Amino acid sequence: MTLPTLTDIRSAHERIKPFIHRTPVLKSQQLNRMFGCELFFKCENFQKVGAFKFRGATNAVLSLSGEEKERGVVTHSSGNHAAALALAARMNKVKAYIVMPETAPVVKKDAVAGYGAAISFCKPTLQAREEAADEIIGKTGATLIHPYDNFNVICGQGTAALELLEDTENIDVIVAPVGGGGLMSGTSTAARGIDPAIKIIGAEPLNANDAWKSFTTGILTPSVNPLTVADGLLTSLSELTFSVIRNNVDDIFTVTEESIIECMLLVWERMKIIIEPSSATVLAAVKEHPSFFRGRRAGLIISGGNVDFRKLPF
Repeated sequence: MTLPTLTDIRSAHERIKPFIHRTPVLKSQQLNRMFGCELFFKCENFQKVGAFKFRGATNAVLSLSGEEKERGVVTHSSGNHAAALALAARMNKVKAYIVMPETAPVVKKDAVAGYGAAISFCKPTLQAREEAADEIIGKTGATLIHPYDNFNVICGQGTAALELLEDTENIDVIVAPVGGGGLMSGTSTAARGIDPAIKIIGAEPLNANDAWKSFTTGILTPSVNPLTVADGLLTSLSELTFSVIRNNVDDIFTVTEESIIECMLLVWERMKIIIEPSSATVLAAVKEHPSFFRGRRAGLIISGGNVDFRKLPF
């Protein structure tokens, strides 16, 4: 198994630069005072498709051979990766086939369709998703671009942390949300490569704490029916992302549903930016571990801002 390096992430950044937004790093003096540390928010909610996922999807599409591009790409996803791959494919004139569970939110189905992808619906189980994707691969020869269990996707996701560390001096600690581990893998590889002294922390809902279990026991433990408002963090680590996280990450902090919702609202109110619940886990980690963060300069990866306004958790 080949693990990504800082060099791979730098190469990915050069590759995807013409296609992505270089998102801003925002600060809030109110929040700094409230939490007793300096916070630097890397705002991937302002990325194309409203999430960091566009970085990884773009790098994966651009890394295909000419022949692979002709056959198209396929993935199974109900969320941000589906939209990200659909747009990355369209921008590079590649056909995209997206398998989505029939229970996916209408807003997400509409977004993927709007980017011109061919959508197939399936039952909302992993087995149904994988079988439907396999069927498309059998018919079309399309290349599977997994949402996180993919080397090129991880390298693309790591470019957000690369930019954060280029744009902000003397970061002591960097925090990213953990779901399937693609963002955490890329973030930790970039940070560890740039400055080995940086503390690297994962933020995960207590109600979906499979990465924390895997990290603390050293045994890859999938999640079983997790129930959390952070719908972007329901997936389990893969062998690849688990290997990277074990090598690079200092700790994974779990956070309660109450903290996630409170911190999401806090960012909306104080910073006037829209973030989704998964993004709020990083600030919730600061809130729930005050002594760890006190006096430190902390970079927080805000993973996305795709929210159904008709179903807000507060």
